[in-house]
Amino acid sequence: MNLDELLRSIHAMEEDMLTFERKYGVLTETFYEAYRRGEEPEDEAWVLDWSEWAGTYEALLALQERYRQAVQAMTQEMGTSSISHLIGRTARHESLAIVG
Repeated sequence: MNLDELLRSIHAMEEDMLTFERKYGVLTETFYEAYRRGEEPEDEAWVLDWSEWAGTYEALLALQERYRQAVQAMTQEMGTSSISHLIGRTARHESLAIVG
């Protein structure tokens, strides 16, 4: 996987979050706090959605953490703490492989 593919996966999951947020009228973070506390949906028809929403959000959080770690490793590998060099490479659509 490269950095661009990882970013596309994050964006796709964020789109999924927007779909749920529009359907249920709350931000994902608000929903997820209640879900983790064990709150049940009022409507049985929502159970599968809520499970998918929570699972997708957890996967999104994991991908975002992987992205942060990859960016940190890449900037260190480039010998700089500046993100501008990395942005220069990504703006030119260079394929930047993620190690690990």
